Amino acid sequence: MTLLNKNNNIHILYTLLFLLLAGCSSEKTLRGVFNKNRTPHERYAARLKDAKLDETALGQEWLQAGQRALKDSITVSLPFKETGYFSAEEPRALGYRVAAKRGERIIVNLELQAREQVQVFLDLFEASEFPTEKARHVASADTAATSLRYEVDEDLQHILRVQPELLRSGQYTVTIQSEPTLAFPVQGKTSRNIASIWGDPRDGGARLHEGVDIFASRGTPALASAEGVVSRVNVTPRGGKVVWVSDISRRQNLYYAHLDSQLVAPGQRVQVGDTLGLIGNSGNAITTNPHLHFGIYRYGHGATNPYPYLHDSGVKVPEVTIDAALVGNWVRIAAKAANIRLQPSTTSGIFATLPRHTPLRVTGGASDWYRVALPNGTEAYIAASLVEPASQPVDFAKLAVRTNLLDEAHPLAAAKESLTAGSSVAVLGDYNGFKLVRNADGELGWINPAGTMQVR
Repeated sequence: MTLLNKNNNIHILYTLLFLLLAGCSSEKTLRGVFNKNRTPHERYAARLKDAKLDETALGQEWLQAGQRALKDSITVSLPFKETGYFSAEEPRALGYRVAAKRGERIIVNLELQAREQVQVFLDLFEASEFPTEKARHVASADTAATSLRYEVDEDLQHILRVQPELLRSGQYTVTIQSEPTLAFPVQGKTSRNIASIWGDPRDGGARLHEGVDIFASRGTPALASAEGVVSRVNVTPRGGKVVWVSDISRRQNLYYAHLDSQLVAPGQRVQVGDTLGLIGNSGNAITTNPHLHFGIYRYGHGATNPYPYLHDSGVKVPEVTIDAALVGNWVRIAAKAANIRLQPSTTSGIFATLPRHTPLRVTGGASDWYRVALPNGTEAYIAASLVEPASQPVDFAKLAVRTNLLDEAHPLAAAKESLTAGSSVAVLGDYNGFKLVRNADGELGWINPAGTMQVR
């Protein structure tokens, strides 16, 4: 496809898309009733198909990009922040995979800078333990929202997909964080004060610890971690003076044991931070220092690990320090060889090792790492210190024969234009036998140099 034809097709698609959004009112049809059960992303995709835009090249690319983001998602560690660019000419969706624990809340915030209003779809999926099974959709942002909050139900990896509507451009910044869903149950303490954790052996290994122990001075207030109703206040041989709070919104009970005194009554409603009792060492903790045993029991499931419900890492969101001017442009490997990685970290797995002068197109960046697309379209990360802008030539060449300037580094790629024999090009990089060049008019493209050029 020539550049002129591509621009014409984009113009036609803009017109069709305008007519689609202006004239399509699915709520007025019976189909619109069923659409209300769909996510905003699914409703938008259905409208594209109704208008037969899925039969266009860009429409197909948009739909495929959404599915590809779920399969080829990049694993990131939280907190995470990335800046990048969505191009109207290249439909794209971002996929971020995070390890999530029951009791955590995933928080996603999106900032978008664009000349016109852009609708961006935020969708969160629960990844299956089995690679062949489809990811389960669990949350999405409202069409007008730029944030998403979700309390994790299961200890599974989750995938965040971020995708703008078709034919819209803009610079994005996406931030993904996690936080505990419950307030800490001991006044003046944090998760760093948890001394005995879930699963520790008890009674010589006869049973396992079904909670966490938080040590504090006798008389320290034990606090309500969630809004709820006090369901039980009693004394047991093992727990001593205990208080149970029903966290109805999450369908679970919170268990406070070894108290020195109980300051609430059954049936009493409590708010987050209310004092339930004072910490001691009653029950079978009589030989230990004062502490609170805190447990969580899910309705129909029994005991669950409280640690993710309470743990706040305190790690700040890393700032993005890449050169934002390079986003959307080409860089190249500056070192003799460099590793590109699956994640923006030196501890991440190596995706590939590339030789000097390999061109990479910057699609975004996290911290001091560029997110880059290889000439074959695959994406990974590279440390900013390992690349340089591909603006200055590494060489110059004179074409011996008439040569096509290609839009990709592939023998079947479309020709952008034909370069005459004797014309000169600036060589900006090399990839798999192809050279990224700039012609006399300043246009970038690829050429297959075999028998076509003479290096000056």
